[in-house]
Amino acid sequence: MAIERHEHPPTTNDAGMTSGLFDSVRRLLGTLVGIAHTRLQLLTTELQEEVQRAAHLLLWAFVALFAAMMALFLTALTVIFVFWDTHRIVAALAVIAAFLAIAIASVLVLQAKLKSKPPLLHDTLAELAKDRDRLRHRL
Repeated sequence: MAIERHEHPPTTNDAGMTSGLFDSVRRLLGTLVGIAHTRLQLLTTELQEEVQRAAHLLLWAFVALFAAMMALFLTALTVIFVFWDTHRIVAALAVIAAFLAIAIASVLVLQAKLKSKPPLLHDTLAELAKDRDRLRHRL
């Protein structure tokens, strides 16, 4: 006894499910591209901010270095030219103290800026973690 198989032609319901599946995949891809685009924009913004922070840190480092070098240079000039005969030590110490105070203040500002800055790409990584968690909950 032979069993006959009857193949059914695709119905409109099967075609609707297929197009619905493709629409869902298209929407999913569109959402993923949108998420990636937003995250890349955030990444570029954070990189620009990091470049600005680095420029400020370099500026303060230059100020600290310049002040320290000026302290040494002016100390030597003060001792040699201005107070050779009278009170040269007091004047030299005053100049040294002023420029060292500037150098110390610059170093303290530099350290405070380094300690207070957020980790590199902090916001981008936080948003990607949120995206990952949302996608895990949906799957």
